[in-house]
Amino acid sequence: MDLSSMRKKYKGDEDCFEENQLASLDPIKQFKNWFDAAVECPEIGEANAMCIATATKEGRPSARMVLLKGYNNEGFRFFSNYESRKGFELETNPYACLVFYWEPLNRQIRIEGTVDKIPHQLSSDYFHSRPKSSQIGAVVSRQSTPVPNRDYLRQKDAELVEKYKDCEVPMPDYWGGYMVKPYMIEFWQGQTNRLHDRIVFTKLKPGEELGEFQHMGEEGWVYQRLSP
Repeated sequence: MDLSSMRKKYKGDEDCFEENQLASLDPIKQFKNWFDAAVECPEIGEANAMCIATATKEGRPSARMVLLKGYNNEGFRFFSNYESRKGFELETNPYACLVFYWEPLNRQIRIEGTVDKIPHQLSSDYFHSRPKSSQIGAVVSRQSTPVPNRDYLRQKDAELVEKYKDCEVPMPDYWGGYMVKPYMIEFWQGQTNRLHDRIVFTKLKPGEELGEFQHMGEEGWVYQRLSP
């Protein structure tokens, strides 16, 4: 099937994203500015939906959608089954890339960073803040492992609903949170003429000097414009 004619108009040059339009020279604060705009956009159902890409130690990639559950100056937090495919890949290759794409705003944010598990207590606090049905779902699902059919999952779910109807659901030891600690954050805005805006923040390594087109940001970050 030829899809070459599929083309959507983005923003015009009068609405381009210039460096002087950055809400902050700290990319975490700039993320907040764009994220808040996405949350407020009625056409965006889940502003915190993000694609996370991981890879095996041999470099074979995989990607899937998850939900961002928090962020701060340290990084970006999400939760998962530690025994899932992404969990095993992060165990042997603790790097990930996150992508947010907010189509109605013609905006995308890419984040690359190292990944660590968050403290057990923080995972437990979040786990028990979830609806009880979601807690049970996390116990039922040994994520990424084969099951015979959906009825198998229904039966396990019903068994645990009955088992925990009058008590707290214990957080399984194979479930918890991760923190993606960024070393690169890129802000992309689409342009109809395909001269898309790309402003990328990185951190200078010890002893490293600014490149020709780099500018000092805040909190140890530097930024520059990339060709689309």
